[in-house]
Amino acid sequence: MLRNLVIALTIVAFATACKTNQKEARMNPFMQPYDAPFGIPPFEKITLADYMPAFEAGMAEQKAEVEAISSNPDAPTFANTVEALERSGALLTRVSDVFFNLNSSLTSDSMQALAKAVSPKLSAHNDDIMLNQKLFERVKALHDQMETLELNQEQKMLLDKLYKRFVRGGALLNDEQKDQLRKINEELSLLSLQFGDNVLAENNKFKVFIENKDDLAGLPETFLNNAAEAAAAEGKQGQWLLTLHKPSLIPVLQFAHNRALREKMYKGYIMRGDNNDELDNKKLVLRTADLRLQKAKLLGYPNHAAFVLDQTMAKTPDAVLNFVADLSRDAMPMARKEAEELQKMINKTGGNFKLEPWDWWYYAEMVRKEKYDLDENALRPYFKLENVRDGVFALAGKLYGLKFNPRNDLPKYHPDVEVYEVTESDGSHVGILYMDYFPRPSKSGGAWMSNFREQSIRDGQFIHPIVTTNYNFTAPSAGMPALLSWDEVETLFHEMGHALHGLLANTTYTSLSGTNVPRDFVELPSQIMENWASEPEMLALYAFHYQTGELIPNELVEKMQRSGKFNQGFAMAEYLAASQLDMDWHVLESDIPQDVDAFEAVSVKKSGLIPEIVPRYRSTYFSHIFSGGYSAGYYSYLWAEVLDADAFEAFKENGLFDQTTAGKFRTFVLEKGGTVDPMELYVAFRGKQPDRKALLKKRGII
Repeated sequence: MLRNLVIALTIVAFATACKTNQKEARMNPFMQPYDAPFGIPPFEKITLADYMPAFEAGMAEQKAEVEAISSNPDAPTFANTVEALERSGALLTRVSDVFFNLNSSLTSDSMQALAKAVSPKLSAHNDDIMLNQKLFERVKALHDQMETLELNQEQKMLLDKLYKRFVRGGALLNDEQKDQLRKINEELSLLSLQFGDNVLAENNKFKVFIENKDDLAGLPETFLNNAAEAAAAEGKQGQWLLTLHKPSLIPVLQFAHNRALREKMYKGYIMRGDNNDELDNKKLVLRTADLRLQKAKLLGYPNHAAFVLDQTMAKTPDAVLNFVADLSRDAMPMARKEAEELQKMINKTGGNFKLEPWDWWYYAEMVRKEKYDLDENALRPYFKLENVRDGVFALAGKLYGLKFNPRNDLPKYHPDVEVYEVTESDGSHVGILYMDYFPRPSKSGGAWMSNFREQSIRDGQFIHPIVTTNYNFTAPSAGMPALLSWDEVETLFHEMGHALHGLLANTTYTSLSGTNVPRDFVELPSQIMENWASEPEMLALYAFHYQTGELIPNELVEKMQRSGKFNQGFAMAEYLAASQLDMDWHVLESDIPQDVDAFEAVSVKKSGLIPEIVPRYRSTYFSHIFSGGYSAGYYSYLWAEVLDADAFEAFKENGLFDQTTAGKFRTFVLEKGGTVDPMELYVAFRGKQPDRKALLKKRGII
């Protein structure tokens, strides 16, 4: 009787749970088809409470799919194993794409807490797939006979990458080693989140309120308006607020006459994560480096760099270290000459002190004015954000025939965001582009491109991409529009290159689509776009004075071009020192050092960096390598610059907007994604291997 009652109550409870789950499934935006046009996520309907149920349902759904694949009694085929696995986890992908994008661009304490709760679950879920022995055996059986299977190039690449992903995911380890790997992966996922959260908190925590306007002498009026508005928003009427966000930091370093203020801001920036407080990142750096080394050795690699670089164009740590060393031999002497020039300017203008890092930007600006009669503030009026954006759109139109149509009717996750439908010249749909321009406390620093949905072809249907680009540009204020610095102009061109890589992808499988390419190749499409920004023919399309509509004068363009190679020793030196630091952390093969600052000092000395320059990133806020995907990969920007400098020569040779050349670049680089070896793609476009001299020439080093 009792047993029957328990069974009856269990049935009732199960039925009630099913009804509740069905109700949640109907109400949760992730668990039903998106009803917005183009399959855009319904941002306005998504609440914080929707994420975890969707994550859990998505993991359960994919777990069932994986179990069906691995337990299939039929012999493995590409379709029933590789393709089936590639297509699994649709719900999990859908919720992940929204959550992790918004956790970068519109986060909160609750979002960050949720990220820390879900990340270990996702890590374990991924390990469950990668360490599924029956599934791996099916993949391995296909990989062993790949050349006898009737597969096209993309299918072969997918199979090969999937097999390597399993091996790199621990499929060949014994049970004890697999358990160890699971624990390492789980902890690394949390360390990465905590590191990024700490850097964001440091950025938001640092605030300098200025009461006396004289302390801000030298700074442009537009900057002062922004700073006054920021202070007023904090309840400090009549004051000016300075922060570590780039639109605030960089102008202070460039233009503020107040040397003590420059020092305070600069030290605030370079000491992030290194203040021995609750936001200190030193222990996270050491633990991350240690776990990465453990993981690499577990998987048969001597160090983390060898593990990472095995899947890149560079292939080995030695190749990267030699690349960095070669460029350092060219750049460091140039940086020393620039330092001497700045010291002369200090002496000439009555300064009785030695050049320090917080002086570099200020005196470089003075030297630029003296040598080239160019004031960066004279450029800003010609770079109204909307004009630069339209110029980038015009460039994409001239090269690839694309059109960008504003769609104010489509869902967006923040009022500042702009949404565009991208179409071919004949009006056919290409994809959706989000553009998020300005800093806010809920947004990570820097600039990046990502996807709310990646391109693919499924069951004969072309799935169009939904791309997002994020920036931290100078915001409009006091009735003034957003006027960009030259660095911000180049950043917009750069991220648009990434966006085009995602938008113009044309592959069957998501994991090979768009920017899913080796890290040292992914920056080619972005960096090549920067080359157009300063060309007179390009400036004529977007560089109009925001008040008069006057095109930027030829005289100013000539000054820009003459000064284009100015300060390149500094730019390369700080970058190469950061690349060296990245590699030094990740070529370690034994005990991890316990003093981050001391280790960093040795690395800086090894790089040959002069004391007047600090690496572009110090360890404790080096988010690229400790919170992003660039560990043992920060060198990639310069590696790709060799490619982009050489590739742009093709446009210089054939015509800046030559559509034949652009068509080849679209076909062999932008559309192919990771379906072909990147060097093969580059040679197919260019007709030859890249020449490093193109980079040195572009930078003015030779």
